[in-house]
Amino acid sequence: MISFNEIKNNATIRTYIQKADETLTALGYTEHSFAHVTKVAEDAGRILSVLGYDAHQVELVKIAGFMHDIGNLVNRADHSQSGAVMAFRILDNMGMDAADLAGIVSAIGNHDEGTGKPINAIAAALFLADKSDVRRSRVRNRDISTFDIHDRVNYSVEMSELSVQKEQNEIRLEIRIDTEYSSVSEYFEIFLGRMIQCRRAAEELGMHFRLVINEQTLM
Repeated sequence: MISFNEIKNNATIRTYIQKADETLTALGYTEHSFAHVTKVAEDAGRILSVLGYDAHQVELVKIAGFMHDIGNLVNRADHSQSGAVMAFRILDNMGMDAADLAGIVSAIGNHDEGTGKPINAIAAALFLADKSDVRRSRVRNRDISTFDIHDRVNYSVEMSELSVQKEQNEIRLEIRIDTEYSSVSEYFEIFLGRMIQCRRAAEELGMHFRLVINEQTLM
């Protein structure tokens, strides 16, 4: 079994993540570097752990979470599929078991809300963790007067917490938005598709998805 720590400390993988984020920086996107992929890995692992999945599945989803955005090195368009192919090559060369490799690659290949589906538990947990990472520190543009809608929405988020409420059969995303910078309607303007897929991802895990913004339940 290749461990998450091996992947996290692998020099080749870290280089691809860094270079992929540099590509997105040049294109004007929010942060997709180590802060993002580490948070996604840890949150995805926590989701499956709380829901009672075994340690092996937790390791696999953390690996998928850490590697999920490397396809941005190729191009932002279809980056989930590019990333899946890159992950396959890397992990296959490292000698990963075929069944484990298949689970990781399918999750990475399905993490984009436009083309992907939460086809299994790993893909579902990865999707929930990735799409819930909305926070001010991801905005790299420091000139507020030039913010686009993605900058405004991310910058407005003062708190974002993804939790698993097992007793209530809910996966809950709670967000606090400073409406000085963005409105709740702008959040939905750019993230509605993601939230719908989060609902489907939660259902794949046998849970309901709840979105709470500024203490109001919206989904």
